[in-house]
Amino acid sequence: MAKAESKKQQMAAGAALSAKRGERPKSSLKGASRQMVESMSEKELHDMASAKRKDLPTRESKDD
Repeated sequence: MAKAESKKQQMAAGAALSAKRGERPKSSLKGASRQMVESMSEKELHDMASAKRKDLPTRESKDD
Protein backbone atom coordinates (compact mmCIF):
# COMPACT_ATOMS: atom_id res chain seq x y z
CA MET A 1 0.00 0.00 0.00
CA ALA A 2 1.36 3.40 -0.94
CA LYS A 3 1.50 5.84 1.94
CA ALA A 4 2.01 9.58 1.71
CA GLU A 5 5.10 10.76 3.56
CA SER A 6 4.22 14.46 3.51
CA LYS A 7 1.26 16.81 3.04
CA LYS A 8 2.65 17.90 -0.32
CA GLN A 9 2.88 14.29 -1.51
CA GLN A 10 -0.68 13.63 -0.32
CA MET A 11 -1.96 16.69 -2.19
CA ALA A 12 -0.10 15.69 -5.37
CA ALA A 13 -1.63 12.22 -5.16
CA GLY A 14 -5.09 13.77 -4.84
CA ALA A 15 -4.56 15.88 -7.95
CA ALA A 16 -3.24 12.88 -9.88
CA LEU A 17 -6.20 10.77 -8.75
CA SER A 18 -8.61 13.43 -9.95
CA ALA A 19 -6.95 13.45 -13.37
CA LYS A 20 -6.84 9.64 -13.52
CA ARG A 21 -10.62 9.59 -12.93
CA GLY A 22 -11.18 12.20 -15.64
CA GLU A 23 -12.37 14.89 -13.22
CA ARG A 24 -9.66 17.31 -14.39
CA PRO A 25 -7.43 17.45 -17.45
CA LYS A 26 -4.03 15.76 -17.19
CA SER A 27 -2.56 18.87 -18.80
CA SER A 28 -3.39 20.84 -15.62
CA LEU A 29 -0.99 18.72 -13.55
CA LYS A 30 2.48 19.88 -12.60
CA GLY A 31 5.54 18.31 -11.00
CA ALA A 32 5.07 15.15 -8.96
CA SER A 33 1.36 14.78 -9.71
CA ARG A 34 2.13 14.61 -13.44
CA GLN A 35 4.52 11.70 -12.85
CA MET A 36 2.16 10.00 -10.39
CA VAL A 37 -0.77 9.88 -12.79
CA GLU A 38 1.32 7.92 -15.30
CA SER A 39 3.19 5.63 -12.92
CA MET A 40 0.61 4.70 -10.28
CA SER A 41 -2.69 2.83 -10.32
CA GLU A 42 -5.95 4.46 -9.23
CA LYS A 43 -5.90 2.34 -6.05
CA GLU A 44 -2.34 3.40 -5.18
CA LEU A 45 -3.26 7.05 -5.72
CA HIS A 46 -6.41 6.66 -3.62
CA ASP A 47 -4.45 5.08 -0.77
CA MET A 48 -1.86 7.85 -0.85
CA ALA A 49 -4.39 10.68 -1.20
CA SER A 50 -6.52 9.40 1.67
CA ALA A 51 -3.68 9.53 4.22
CA LYS A 52 -4.44 11.44 7.41
CA ARG A 53 -2.87 14.88 7.00
CA LYS A 54 -2.71 15.64 10.72
CA ASP A 55 0.30 13.42 11.31
CA LEU A 56 2.21 14.30 8.13
CA PRO A 57 5.02 16.84 7.91
CA THR A 58 4.63 19.62 5.34
CA ARG A 59 7.52 18.24 3.30
CA GLU A 60 9.39 14.94 3.20
CA SER A 61 12.49 14.90 5.35
CA LYS A 62 15.76 14.46 3.44
CA ASP A 63 17.46 12.51 6.24
CA ASP A 64 17.55 9.21 4.31
